[in-house]
Amino acid sequence: MYRLLEHRVARRITEFLVHRYPGVGLPDAVIEPPPRVELGEFAIPIFPFAKPLRSSPLRIAETIRDGIGAIEGIAEMQVAPPGYLNVKIDRVWVAAALAADQKPSSHIPAGKILVEHTSINPNKAAHIGHLRNAVLGDTFVRLLRYAGREVDVQNYIDNTGVQVADVVVGFTQIEKKSRADVEALIRQPRFDYYCWDLYARVSQWYEQDKGNLQARRETLHGIEDPASETAAIAELISTAVLRRHVETMDRLDIEYDFLPRESEILHLHFWDAAFTKLKDAGVLTYETEGKNKGCWVMRRAGTSATSKPGIAAKDENRSDADIRPSPISEEDQKVIVRSNGTVGYVGKDIAYHMWKFGLLGRDFGYRKFYRYPNQHECWISAIDGEKIHPHFGDVAEIYNVIDARQSEAQNTVIEALRGLGHNEAADHYTHFSYEMVALTPRCAAELGYTLSEEDKTRSYIEVSGRKGFGVKADDLLDQLIVSARSEVDSRHPQLTDAERLAIATQISIGALRYFMLKFTKQSVIAFDFKEALSFEGETGPYAQYAVVRAASIFKKAALDPDVFSQEIASKLSPEDFAEFLQADHGTEIWELWLAASKTSYIVDQCIATTEPAYLAKHAFQLAQLFNTFYHRHPILSESDDKRKQFLLATVAMVRRELIRILAVMGITVPQVM
Repeated sequence: MYRLLEHRVARRITEFLVHRYPGVGLPDAVIEPPPRVELGEFAIPIFPFAKPLRSSPLRIAETIRDGIGAIEGIAEMQVAPPGYLNVKIDRVWVAAALAADQKPSSHIPAGKILVEHTSINPNKAAHIGHLRNAVLGDTFVRLLRYAGREVDVQNYIDNTGVQVADVVVGFTQIEKKSRADVEALIRQPRFDYYCWDLYARVSQWYEQDKGNLQARRETLHGIEDPASETAAIAELISTAVLRRHVETMDRLDIEYDFLPRESEILHLHFWDAAFTKLKDAGVLTYETEGKNKGCWVMRRAGTSATSKPGIAAKDENRSDADIRPSPISEEDQKVIVRSNGTVGYVGKDIAYHMWKFGLLGRDFGYRKFYRYPNQHECWISAIDGEKIHPHFGDVAEIYNVIDARQSEAQNTVIEALRGLGHNEAADHYTHFSYEMVALTPRCAAELGYTLSEEDKTRSYIEVSGRKGFGVKADDLLDQLIVSARSEVDSRHPQLTDAERLAIATQISIGALRYFMLKFTKQSVIAFDFKEALSFEGETGPYAQYAVVRAASIFKKAALDPDVFSQEIASKLSPEDFAEFLQADHGTEIWELWLAASKTSYIVDQCIATTEPAYLAKHAFQLAQLFNTFYHRHPILSESDDKRKQFLLATVAMVRRELIRILAVMGITVPQVM
């Protein structure tokens, strides 16, 4: 309701001024929150209108107030020096609409949105940093769907890159295992953990003798040949690890629609099609000298055009028509195809994004890969797929949840799209960047890592999968559940083991997801068990507990909160709402209703800024206001029946809104805590 009224007021003011002052170019009205709710719910600065209208802000504000007329849902407008309009919402109108759970219609843009997130290299177990990506991405998907958008969720799988090659090197060169040996290991539990340790060993092997890196180079070439034994082993390893990743994320209720793989981008000649288009458009040029001699390069994003003389030479990737010198100075070059003919990550990513926007003229084959408990099917790319499958790609907008270290690569893809003339696609390509996750020294110690005295004094400890130092996602979840279980066991010994485990799991997932969301995405997170699981402060369990507390009120009253919500909307009259919400004595409870009315407004804000932290803050503030309300008002012992019904209506409304907000964050609420 808050969003509806904000849009309604802004639109009416703009329409009024345009009608009153025809032919004058005017800015849109901007709405801000007043410093105190007693002043109103909206504050509109009039200063931007003063110059074009050649009048003082106060006079313009008075003109608007006196001439705009009635606006549904708005009680009054007041002029405030030096030039503001303070707008007061009709509290009764909003409360009645909220109690009845009215959902105002809103404009939903056409076109499907594609959100790519998680995108873990399928070479070892997922770790805590991957969880931040997945939780951010999944929550953004839920935000978009809450706003009515159609969304495809994709998880890009780099199964032909260096990380997979290194694990293949570990199995074939260090452990001397055959394909049959690898197949046997895959059948063992948590194969991804085995690969985690092996990956660290490979890194040490390279450090012992730099000559060992030749094995990586040979393996990378082998992986790109689909008929090779190396490619077959890489396929076994990456597919098995990928399945474990999907299972791990399923524990957090994170689902995907499609898993596109780099191997199909290569084998289905996506890159060949993109390569031709990029050369023809002059986006890619061939380097004939310097450190990048023999490479296909493009200009780094953000650099200006310069001319550089050179003589193009032939290579196996070039035709006579391609012979042209690269006009890009060496420091401005981004290598897309290496001198040995292998395509870099960014090149394959350009081809993938052309497919996303329906600009490539090619498509994947599709086969089913994983079925979730709710029967939703997750599909994976294939060379020869099933005839009947969903339609993926060809979308209107893209959001890529990829950490901040990949900003240059993401900008390069955007510049490639612009170079090809696809400016509209580039404008609808958003890099949803975020910073890393680390551990507090206390958390690292609790997980069994040995810390130096210097480590113990640091604010956080960085993790490194290559060094084998980090927190596996499944281990983190298991440890959180164990910690939560001990608390649940002590509080609710009368419940069955299965019930207590289910509650502990809900609390743990709520704690983890909330912790990953409450920090703005550009903040480095230092994860801490004690802080995340606390029932107090800005945590998931605190918000969950507010809902449990609300439910307990109805349980004690022998009422169903959902049924009560449906009935009370027709029982409470406008006069009843007015009695308890109007004037100064009603302001405290009105602030609770007002906060609950802002969910759609906050969701819009999260989407516009790609910042889910605003929703986490909203959940905490609503829970906080509710807990204050709970302690100040003895609801079930209230002697005035009308007031008791109103207080119960307040509880029911807050419970409903908190459940919805938490659901958008991927958090469910246990029956007790």
